[in-house]
Amino acid sequence: MRIAPIMSGLVAGLSALPALAQGVGSDLEIIGKPEQGGMGFQPGVTELANDLHWLDNLLLIIIAVICLFVTALLAIVILRYNSRSNPTPASFTHNSPLEIAWTIIPIVILMFIGANSLPVLFKQQEIPEGEVHIKVTGYQWYWGYEYTDHEFAFDSYMIGAPATGGDNRISDDVRAQLNEAGYSEDEFLLATDTAVVVPVGKTVVMDVTGADVIHSWTIPAFGVKQDAVPGRIAQLWFKPEREGIYFGQCSELCGQAHAYMPITVKVVSEAEYEAWLEGAIEEYAGTPLGYQIASN
Repeated sequence: MRIAPIMSGLVAGLSALPALAQGVGSDLEIIGKPEQGGMGFQPGVTELANDLHWLDNLLLIIIAVICLFVTALLAIVILRYNSRSNPTPASFTHNSPLEIAWTIIPIVILMFIGANSLPVLFKQQEIPEGEVHIKVTGYQWYWGYEYTDHEFAFDSYMIGAPATGGDNRISDDVRAQLNEAGYSEDEFLLATDTAVVVPVGKTVVMDVTGADVIHSWTIPAFGVKQDAVPGRIAQLWFKPEREGIYFGQCSELCGQAHAYMPITVKVVSEAEYEAWLEGAIEEYAGTPLGYQIASN
């Protein structure tokens, strides 16, 4: 006779797990998400993203100057050297100074681009000492997260995704799930039932891998993108400078439901993160705060 109450309590406890990450940061501003008709980058909230935006602007200026220069040369040739304006064409075949110039100048431009782009690349690849460590695993078609400092883990599905048995359209059930998680219909296909939660101003290091095929963990506002390759562990890092909710997507074609594999990250205050961490450790049976995990 006691089996029924035990089972009902177990089901209630398991169903409450996704609510943990949903409840934290319910008043956060949604910053990093695609905008209808938007152009350009999402707001950069990390040093890495700001570096990428600066480099992109620099390259845009260089490309624009080159395009204008080539367009001007074409216009001059068309107007000055057409058969009507120049009925007797020149017969020379070589111009050594010009040939040296169009060899040296592109080399200089490429060296300038390389000198400015390589430091940005090295900064992404040189992983600093992390203050928060998370292992990310890509599955068909959801993400798994393990907070290795405290040995707890959870999975993250798109709200309403086929992988969770939901409907691709915004049904009443999906709408209710979005509202319960603190999202609107605009966040459908972006929001997940659980979110990665990290503290603002702290260096987060992620170990990224795949369990089946190649996936890619991407948050545009953070300026990070890393392929999740089965059998390999790659790393990325970021240090968010602004509290808010940020969205990303799997960016490597990984199968039928690739389009339904979003990423949600909530950046919260240090105090709110500590409170969430205590609750997550309790819910997911992690290592309590204050315990040091032994490492080899």
